[in-house]
Amino acid sequence: MESERPDDCLEAMFRMQAELNRRIGIDTTAVPEDRQPEWILNYCRALTQEAAELVDSVPWKWWARYQEYEKQNARVEVIDLFHFLISLAQVVGLSARDVHDLYMQKNRVNFDRQDTGYAVKDPDDSAHLDV
Repeated sequence: MESERPDDCLEAMFRMQAELNRRIGIDTTAVPEDRQPEWILNYCRALTQEAAELVDSVPWKWWARYQEYEKQNARVEVIDLFHFLISLAQVVGLSARDVHDLYMQKNRVNFDRQDTGYAVKDPDDSAHLDV
């Protein structure tokens, strides 16, 4: 897979995550709309837990001298976050291409915010984003 183009890599990740989720017992690519809130919450909770595990990979306790930065574990926790982010994207109906396209649009909004000083929150500056 290392020879794949970056967009192919993202597609492969989405495909593999869907396969894993089906094996676990949830088809994240076909969650009925009435069950989507349940699965959004499930994956948000999982993301929160994985983020906490990532935090535990760095010495965040300023009062404790025994802690060390565990770079390899931090890397694994970042990948765990990707697993759940991809699953979450699938639940809300986003494909790998959709994520790419929406990311590019939102990134432009974020750059525009920085260019204008982002002094005032405009609740409509992302309203036009769509896939």
